[in-house]
Amino acid sequence: MRRREFITLLGGGAAWPIMARAQQHGMPRIGFLHPASPAPFSDAAFLLGLREAGFVEGQNVLLEYRWARGAYERLPVFAAELVGLRVTLIAALGTPAVRVVKTASRNVTPPIPVVFAMGSDPVAEGFVESLSRPGGNMTGTTSVAGTLAPKRLELVREFLRDDASIALLINPNNPLSEPERRDAEAASSAIGQRLEVLTASNQSEIDHAFTAISQRKVSVLIIAVDTFFYTQMQRMATLAAQAAVPAIGPLREFAAEGGLLSYGTSIGDGVRLAGNMAGKVLKGTLPADLPVQQPTKFELVINLRTAKTLGIELSPKLLALADEVIE
Repeated sequence: MRRREFITLLGGGAAWPIMARAQQHGMPRIGFLHPASPAPFSDAAFLLGLREAGFVEGQNVLLEYRWARGAYERLPVFAAELVGLRVTLIAALGTPAVRVVKTASRNVTPPIPVVFAMGSDPVAEGFVESLSRPGGNMTGTTSVAGTLAPKRLELVREFLRDDASIALLINPNNPLSEPERRDAEAASSAIGQRLEVLTASNQSEIDHAFTAISQRKVSVLIIAVDTFFYTQMQRMATLAAQAAVPAIGPLREFAAEGGLLSYGTSIGDGVRLAGNMAGKVLKGTLPADLPVQQPTKFELVINLRTAKTLGIELSPKLLALADEVIE
């Protein structure tokens, strides 16, 4: 081999494993792993981000979808399947999926690139070395949604009496649930507010939780961050209306569907950006060189129609804080 050819090979060596996997199948294949079910803010948003990077499904990129549909215990099996298919890249949505993909993607040589979209701290989770310099084979976006429970508690206190009972609904199968529960309990304890923690990991358990909320006459419900819960926003808004309980959710869709309040980031924007980053990786950029992206805006959405139905008078202060008021 000539010296110039050898130097060229070394210079392009970082991108070689990615391109080699792509060439084996004629076009790159992305393994798409999601803990819940298809939804516009996940698969459609990811495909939009890919398109912005120049990749269109079926034309110059293939996708292998794996949906756990709320059964988080199936994620390791799906991750192993994607690795076995020798996909070019794995897109993992939600912390539970990212955790299993971290191990699976590094069980092969070279490690499979991973682009994630999730709500926890990727540095604390050990997914990346730092936000600005991820290192390794992983990068993506984080909504830091799991840290917002105290803020949601602060918002609902704007219209609650001091002795009101508050319920927090969490998914016990989600690793974000425990720190979110601790944060909410600490915040409620600091202000002398009662907090009851309810759990649900599937549709049946969600129904039981709302039955308990109605029977116990809970004053307000805070819905925790969870990828499965994200796909249940319309259902939860309907159940909250039937139970006549004021509720605050993590997505705008919750308030839009009839929930009282929502506070958080746009999950769809984060997933779209992850799709764009995946496109950059397919073009040869290493995940180690793509800084993890964080949200720049948190939105408070208020459904004034729901407030009137529930007989809740919202303060001018709370209304002034809203980014959107649905009338």
